[in-house]
Amino acid sequence: MIEARGITRTYQTHGQFTGTRTVHALRGVDFTLPEGGAVSFIGESGCGKTTLGKILTGLETFDGGELVVDGVELSALKPRQRAKYFRRIQMIHQDPYSALNPTRTIEATLGDPLRMRAREKGGTGAGPGAWRERACELLTLVGLEPEAVLPKYPHQLSGGQRQRVVIARALTVDPQVLIADEAVSMIDVSMRLGILGLLRDLRSRLGISLVFITHDVATARYVGDGGELHVIYRGEVVERGLTDDVILSPVHPYTQCLLSAVPIMRGLEEPGPDRTAPTRALDERTDTPGCLFEPRCPFATDECFTTHPTLVPLGGDGAGVGAGEAEGVGAAEHQHACLNPAARRVVGVEVGAGAAGP
Repeated sequence: MIEARGITRTYQTHGQFTGTRTVHALRGVDFTLPEGGAVSFIGESGCGKTTLGKILTGLETFDGGELVVDGVELSALKPRQRAKYFRRIQMIHQDPYSALNPTRTIEATLGDPLRMRAREKGGTGAGPGAWRERACELLTLVGLEPEAVLPKYPHQLSGGQRQRVVIARALTVDPQVLIADEAVSMIDVSMRLGILGLLRDLRSRLGISLVFITHDVATARYVGDGGELHVIYRGEVVERGLTDDVILSPVHPYTQCLLSAVPIMRGLEEPGPDRTAPTRALDERTDTPGCLFEPRCPFATDECFTTHPTLVPLGGDGAGVGAGEAEGVGAAEHQHACLNPAARRVVGVEVGAGAAGP
């Protein structure tokens, strides 16, 4: 469905006090999203996740690399030709409060794209009865009562209802891919599971592929079940593989730091014995000729300062990563960009199970 090959994006910032600075938002990102599959991206704020999502939906351009959709390389097409491919890829924005026009009812919000879609199909679905019926169908699909929601304005709905309307609007053009950019971060905790369950259900029922962008490891694991997890740091993927493999047996220090920050349910879980943390706060102005994470890495060596690592298969560099091998991780599935990889147990374990496993 989607294949990204070496996607790069660079910005030039101009500040009165900081002067001109080059910001590398993305540095050679590669991934493949199969039909009905899922790819999750996790990382700190400012690591390039949202920029990647905007590139995939055509809202942002990229400097280098290739973006292939259904076997067609989009950079070789004219903007008008690309539009039909980008229409298949819809974004669920982070903030449901600003994603909807406050001056329009939900009926009007859904009506315009539905009529447009009907005209594209060349059918009679542009009539008021047909598109309204489709709007009711979509609202029911996302768990809302159509008659109660259609006449309302966004401010009359709860945060969870608004996010469901945003998802319904994305579905009006029959997308094949949804880009969920922090889709639950602005919603009450009590409502998050319902939205996450809906995204997971859309994958299974409609065969929609999903790119899930998040800070939250737990949500990535739930929604991206069976898919790939990519850990991105300062625009560069530093570890990737099957979601459970990366979470249960991380080998890159940055991944280990991210997973160590996941809260532990005291009384039910015990912290992983190898939990760690960065040695300093993130400073994007600090660059090294070697590993980007080296200034903050608790395990950095002199080699890390001078040599820039690239993604290699787990165990393919001769590193002793017995824990990953014990989990049955294939070399082609789990990759890392670390000069001194070591599998560590950092996620919480159930009380009484701490001594089990490698």
